[in-house]
Amino acid sequence: MIVRRMEEKDVEAVSATCMASFLRSVADTLSEEGVSTFSNIAASHAFLDRMKGDNLILVAEKDGKIEGVIELKEGCHVAMLFIIPERQKKGIGRKLLSSALNHAKFETVTVSASLPSVPAYEKYGFECKGEVGESAGLLYQPMEIKLNTVMHATSV
Repeated sequence: MIVRRMEEKDVEAVSATCMASFLRSVADTLSEEGVSTFSNIAASHAFLDRMKGDNLILVAEKDGKIEGVIELKEGCHVAMLFIIPERQKKGIGRKLLSSALNHAKFETVTVSASLPSVPAYEKYGFECKGEVGESAGLLYQPMEIKLNTVMHATSV
């Protein structure tokens, strides 16, 4: 498996990866508004727009197939981290996160974790900061990691 920057040719596969994982793990915890909001954020054209901006989007690829994606916004916020359902819990998320954190521009990196993903982020070394919030139907737990903190937990 290799981790590399997302290219324009990847946007459809990246969008599909996010939607497959989201629909399996998160969608049933949200309102119709939340599902719609996420669908718009994960659309191919939305990824393409963000890729052309300041967001770092990395993909995990094996045998020419996208298996996961991470998006680092403004060098300090994990905006997306999704692995195709059949390849979850194989260390792909940890590898993507480690690669993205190498590009962080600040000591503290944050994430607005979906509620089902909180345990995974805790295993990566993130800590909950503040109360559960809601934005456009998306429920999230604010979390952060200090980059001098070693990601020492067992792989997810």
